[in-house]
Amino acid sequence: MKTIFTADITLKKLSEARDVALLFREKTAVAACADSIGADAIELAPVKNFREDAIVYKTIAKNVENAVIAIPAGASAQDIANAWECIKDAKKPRLQIELPISTVQMEYTYHIKAEKMLAKIGELVKAAKELCEDVEFSALDATRADDDFFTAALKVAEENGATVVTVCDDAGAFLPEEIAVFTEKAKNAVNIPVFVQVSDKVNMAVACAVAAIRSGADGIKCAMAGKDALLTGELADAIAACSKIGAQTGLNNTKIHASIDDMLTKVSHEAYEAESNISEKKKILLDSESTIADVSSAAGVLGYELSDSDCGNVYKAVMQVCEKKDTIGAKELEALIASSAMQAPSTYHLESYTTSSSNVSSSMSQVTLKVGDEIMSGVSIGDGPIDSAFRAIEQCIGHHYELDDFQVQSVTEGKEALGSALVRLRSNGKLYSGNGISADIVAASIRAYINALNKIVFEEN
Repeated sequence: MKTIFTADITLKKLSEARDVALLFREKTAVAACADSIGADAIELAPVKNFREDAIVYKTIAKNVENAVIAIPAGASAQDIANAWECIKDAKKPRLQIELPISTVQMEYTYHIKAEKMLAKIGELVKAAKELCEDVEFSALDATRADDDFFTAALKVAEENGATVVTVCDDAGAFLPEEIAVFTEKAKNAVNIPVFVQVSDKVNMAVACAVAAIRSGADGIKCAMAGKDALLTGELADAIAACSKIGAQTGLNNTKIHASIDDMLTKVSHEAYEAESNISEKKKILLDSESTIADVSSAAGVLGYELSDSDCGNVYKAVMQVCEKKDTIGAKELEALIASSAMQAPSTYHLESYTTSSSNVSSSMSQVTLKVGDEIMSGVSIGDGPIDSAFRAIEQCIGHHYELDDFQVQSVTEGKEALGSALVRLRSNGKLYSGNGISADIVAASIRAYINALNKIVFEEN
C-alpha cells in the first residue's frame, strides 16, 4: 500500500484570510497541532516582515519534532537568504520556489513571458539548492497553463535541483477526472515526487484528491482550516474509509478531529469573533506580544495613518490594556486611537447644549460652542437627539464633515452607567477619531464629535 505524503498549509490559508498577521501563539499552536496529528510537512506563510517573522519561524523550526518545515523563498536571492535564515535550524528544512505558470498570471500579474519565466524558475531553484538540500517547486495556477509549458516548467525545476514539484489548481475549476489526467501528465514529466494541491471552491476537494492519488500523486496538500482548502480531517476520513484507493497517510485518525478542534479554539478569540458586524478584512486581534509594527498595520487596516509619535502612544495604550485582558479587537483599538493619538489643542469648547426628542416629532438641538473669546450657536432638527446635535455643531462651524462611523457603548454598569462614544470624521480623505465619556450619552457623543473636529482643525491649520 502506497503512503501518501501530507503537507499542512493551514498557516498559509489563515494568513491569507486576515490583513493583520496571526499572533505568535496562534502560529505556534497551528504548527504544534499539525506536527502532533502526523502531517509530514508544515508550510509557513511567506515572510512579510523579516525581523518579526524570523523570531516566530525560528521558534517553530526548533520545536517541530517530526515534520518538514517548508517556507516560500520569494523571488530574489535576498528573499531566499531571508527564508533560509528563518528555518535553517529545523530538523528537516525545505525551501519552496512558488511561481505561476499560466499565461494570465505570468503576463498580467508578473509581466513575464514564458521564456523568461522558465529562466527564472531555473535560477531561483538553483539558488535555493545552494542553501538547502531539499527544494520544492510549486507551479501556481498550473491547471490553466499551456500543456507544453507546464511540462517544460516542471522539467526545468528538476534539472536545477528540485527534489519535489507541486502542481496547484488555484482556479478551483477542475473536476476529479481532469485532476487525474493532470496528475498523470506531471508524473510523466519528471522523475521526482509530485504533490497536488486541489481546491474546494466547488466542494469537490476530497474527490479531486482521491483522483490525484489514484493517478499516482505522491503527496497531497491540505489544511486544518482555511477558505477553499482541502480539509485534513476530511482527507483522512476518506482515505481510511476507501480501501480501494490503495493508499494510506501518516495522519493519526484517532486524535485528528479532537486535536484540530482544540487548535481552532486557541486561534479563535472572543475579541476577534465578537466583531460580527465588521468586515472580514477589518477584523483585528492584538495581544501583549504584538509589536509597534503590528499596531501600525492594524491602524492602517482601520484607515488611520498614524505618525511615529501617535503610533508609539497607541502602542503604549494597547500594552496597558493587554495587561488586564488577553486580547483587544478592532473596536477597542479604535477607542484607543481616539483617546491616544494626536491629542490636539481644544480649538472648539462645548459651552452648553439643549435637546428635545419625542415619538411624534423630529428632535431639535441647540449647541453652543466657544472659540477663543467668540461664542457661536447652532440650532437644527434631525433623526434623534444625536443627529440633531451633530447638525447643530455643523451650523456653528459652517462646515459639513463626512461621518464615517459612530459607536456608543457603556463603560460601567447600572442605571447611572458612564457611556463612551466614538466618532470618526473624514476630511480630505483622512480619518480623524474622537472619544467622549459622560453619564449622558448625548453629551458623550457631542464631546466625541468636537474631539475629532479639534484634531482636524489642528492638523489642517
